[in-house]
Amino acid sequence: MADRYPGGWPPRPGGGGQDPFAELRDLWAQIRSRLGGDGGGSGGRPAGGGPGFGRRINPWIILGVLVVVWLATGVYIVRPDERGIVMRFGRVVRESPSGPGYHLPWPIETVLKPSVTAIRKAEIGFRTVDVGPPARYQEVAREALMLTGDENIVKLEFIVQYRVRPDASGATDFLFNVREPDETVRNAAEAAMREVIGRTNIDEALTEGKEKIQQEAQRELQEMLDMYRIGVDVVVVQLQDVDPPDQVSDAFKDVISAQQDRERLINEALGYANDVVPRARGQAAQLLNESEGYKEATVREAEGSAQRFVATQEAYATARDVTRQRLYLETMEAILPPMNKILMDDLSGKQAVPYLPLEAFLPRRAPDAAPQGGR
Repeated sequence: MADRYPGGWPPRPGGGGQDPFAELRDLWAQIRSRLGGDGGGSGGRPAGGGPGFGRRINPWIILGVLVVVWLATGVYIVRPDERGIVMRFGRVVRESPSGPGYHLPWPIETVLKPSVTAIRKAEIGFRTVDVGPPARYQEVAREALMLTGDENIVKLEFIVQYRVRPDASGATDFLFNVREPDETVRNAAEAAMREVIGRTNIDEALTEGKEKIQQEAQRELQEMLDMYRIGVDVVVVQLQDVDPPDQVSDAFKDVISAQQDRERLINEALGYANDVVPRARGQAAQLLNESEGYKEATVREAEGSAQRFVATQEAYATARDVTRQRLYLETMEAILPPMNKILMDDLSGKQAVPYLPLEAFLPRRAPDAAPQGGR
């Protein structure tokens, strides 16, 4: 074959007759010469070496060592937060869970190990220029300006946090279903937010409707990404700044301030009503209870008086004199105690006129009061 092809190897088609393994053979000859061989297999003695040292080196042993090292490059380890994607000549053949694994060495098979627990972030409406401190941001007006449902314009900046889906096909979908998955998530998030803002009034977007906007945007974005089969789960959609455009910012701030004052006054009125109404209800309940008690006491007292009168009438019908005397004594006992009284002994048969201090019973006049009829 050396006579037929002077270059030592059949020429490649259109390749100029060069040996494709010439450099490899030259490298092998240099290795043998350094190990003590003469490069031609004649068993020459190297300088400073023992006799026949080069002949004891078997090239197949070195080739076997290189093959073993090459096969050992197929060992790989997938960390707990990763998922292994094994490709054979660029085509996905299997996914491997966390732990050690083996694939055919390069260039037959390769392995990709994307993280399925790392939280990725997409910024819409702004970009972080420097994390600081202090952090510096740059607005992106073409993304931040959005049209609301009542045909107003609002400047909205938000972030989306997402991660690769850890199921059987999530990592494969993330790597191969779309060319730029992070940019796709950004564009889909902007489209989902514009759809939600297009159904929302500007007053609601600027005040109490932010939580609702976040939830609806997250749901819309997840449905859109599932349709694309991008293999990610949306963790959260968080609004950063929701403001009117700079040209009308002052007017909107006045409107928001007036709305806040209205809410404050409404809350104060509700607080006053919550304080007065229960107190009035308590007083009304107290009056009702007192009236019920008065009614019950009056009815029972009237019934007792009626029963006592009937009992007295029955006793009078039985013994008139005794009953009349008892009624007289009871009446005098009830009348006399609060009155001023004078007790007199029996004066029958005596000539002395008793002294009655009647002035003690007369009402006293003031010292400076003039007598009636005086001039």
